[in-house]
Amino acid sequence: MPFVKWKWLPAMNNTALENCTAMGKSAAWKSHMAMGKGAASGNNIVLIGMPGAGKSTVGVVLAKHLGCRFVDSDIVIQEKTGLLLHEIIEKQGLDGFLKVENEINAALEARRSIIATGGSVIYGKEAMRHLKVMGKVVYLKLSYQSIERRLGDLNERGVAEGQSLLDLYNERVPYYEQYADIILDCEDKMIRDIVAEIKERLS
Repeated sequence: MPFVKWKWLPAMNNTALENCTAMGKSAAWKSHMAMGKGAASGNNIVLIGMPGAGKSTVGVVLAKHLGCRFVDSDIVIQEKTGLLLHEIIEKQGLDGFLKVENEINAALEARRSIIATGGSVIYGKEAMRHLKVMGKVVYLKLSYQSIERRLGDLNERGVAEGQSLLDLYNERVPYYEQYADIILDCEDKMIRDIVAEIKERLS
């Protein structure tokens, strides 16, 4: 079952959105960000990984470093449905939530953005096909032990009863690895180091 989070993050202003060729980026990155003309062009970075892997935190910092917009796909789902994630699950069940998540992510439009996805996005084939067209998919990889320390109480974190965190981890990791263009080992690394490595791997 997807890990539920519902925090709002400030949108970047129009100046930041247009300044993706700001100082400090390599020529290769500038070329990558200049590709595509459509609203869902392939010049985005899509972050995937387990709940607690730091997708939103890394995404915000990376967006600031590159002068791009940050998009949290879970917040997009909440905006589109008018419901918090756990409310969608309560009303429609897990299968219903995954259907909604797949449909909204499969229609997501973004350009020159860092996109942080929900941990369960990898169950949606249409969504992942679309996200891979939109840009580079980066898997923020952590060990099970690190994820367990970060998540704490499973019931409080929205993980379904009857499925352990270990079961969830073992079930999802093959999907993350399957869809990733870049697998980034984040074990024992600080946020700034992860951001620097992403920039380096994309250069």
